[in-house]
Amino acid sequence: MPFPELGPLLQFLAVIYALITLWLAVYGLHSWVLLVLYWWHRRSEGARGWSEFSPFPLDPRRRQRGWGEGLPTVTVQLPLYNERHVVRRLIDAVASLDYPRDRLEIQVLDDSTDQTTAIAQARAAFWQARGVDIRVLHRSDRTGFKAGALAWGLQQARGELIAVFDADFCPRPDFLLRVVPHFLADPRLGMVQTRWSHLNADQSLITRAEAIALDGHFVVEQMARSRASLLMHFNGSGGVWRRACIEESGGWQSDTVCEDLDLSYRAQLAGWRCRFLPEVDCPAELPPQMLAFKQQQARWARGSAQCLRKLARPLLASRRIGLIRKLFGLLHLSGYFIHPLLILLLLLTPVTLLVPSPLGDVSRLLGPFCLGPVLVYGTGQWALYRDWKRRLLAFPTLVLLGTGIAWGNTVAILQGLTHWGGVFARTPKFHLDGRAKNWQRSPYCLTQDRSIVGEGFLAVYAMATIAMAWSQGQMGVVPFLFLYALSFGLVAALSLYEISLRGIGKARRPGRTRRDIRLIRL
Repeated sequence: MPFPELGPLLQFLAVIYALITLWLAVYGLHSWVLLVLYWWHRRSEGARGWSEFSPFPLDPRRRQRGWGEGLPTVTVQLPLYNERHVVRRLIDAVASLDYPRDRLEIQVLDDSTDQTTAIAQARAAFWQARGVDIRVLHRSDRTGFKAGALAWGLQQARGELIAVFDADFCPRPDFLLRVVPHFLADPRLGMVQTRWSHLNADQSLITRAEAIALDGHFVVEQMARSRASLLMHFNGSGGVWRRACIEESGGWQSDTVCEDLDLSYRAQLAGWRCRFLPEVDCPAELPPQMLAFKQQQARWARGSAQCLRKLARPLLASRRIGLIRKLFGLLHLSGYFIHPLLILLLLLTPVTLLVPSPLGDVSRLLGPFCLGPVLVYGTGQWALYRDWKRRLLAFPTLVLLGTGIAWGNTVAILQGLTHWGGVFARTPKFHLDGRAKNWQRSPYCLTQDRSIVGEGFLAVYAMATIAMAWSQGQMGVVPFLFLYALSFGLVAALSLYEISLRGIGKARRPGRTRRDIRLIRL
């Protein structure tokens, strides 16, 4: 050792490294348990092709006059903020829902400051003339952001059930007919979440990787939590709430930027049940931009950390929730902590090259436990698609992106642990379901990213650590360090490339062009 006086400090840091490794192994074990629960419960309501279970006869072919008399009134809420590219598609899809017209209300909760309001009002007038109860409710400010808009709309809603769709969603006509019966069958059912499917999964490697991640989350994790009676959550869109559940659980609150996760846990702590329906899918658009994907993940990471601060104590003190459910709930709420742990592991790797860990080589634990998330994502593709092997070719991209966004998510987690609320940064949406458009020059493309510097530093740090390990002949850690370097370098490079594209677009098009006008009119 070149500096013997640093021996105690290095030994302490080596212990910290080992403890971080054990912590990461716990999250890996968590994935394994959810995977086992999925396989154990997957046949409870149908096998690989899930059953079309419906406790209420709503088959259109068997309808008679007055067939909808037993159905509750549903209010569909559409929270919007500057969504001119997709608002028309959203309103048209929701207005086409197959549900009795006298029991369907649509609220367009619009906080926009651009052409979105005019487009929404025009489409609302179009459908009003055809007998649809649809209103555009415009706020002059974004107080409370999405949570504030949903709470404001709820005060004016007449529905017993509240369906929520974000701007990039396109629900199928039979959505309500397949979801509402579950509320009729269970009076204590407070929320139903459906599976997200993807309008533009094959657009690029980024969207293919995002699709794999979301499919694994919904098919394996959400199904396992729902059917094993663990705490689960509303994903913010593509779901239906019982109004009484929202009100009894404290309503929508804006002290976190994950109002969906927050309300879901408060509802379950209050004794309401939540259910996930894998057989009902709701198509949505995946963010095609690396910067947008990072911003979305950072918002979810920050909101999850805020929910952990807010809900950990009530969860642990609850008498309704058993010990096992509490443990899984804490692991669920702290899931994004994997990212700061990965960064700490990288920063402390040079220490392990200098001194052996007093706890032994615990890094060997990561191998089998890291296989858990891999199998979760693979199972999600197997369960949904016949060409699942082809789709899994994008899995290496998911590994790189999942590691490369760790810096931005770590910053977001620290913000969530130290601050309440915050700006709800919307994810840009561009109407990309199979259509070729020059969306890179849209004014909604992100052009700033403060995390690039941190990602670049970590890529260089990983390369320097590789050189250190190489010089000492410790080649066992080189593959992991190379993964770090490639991940952070790739994410930073893609971010810089997208920023440069937007800059070139501005330089070439200082004024509004015909192409820009066509985008506005969509």
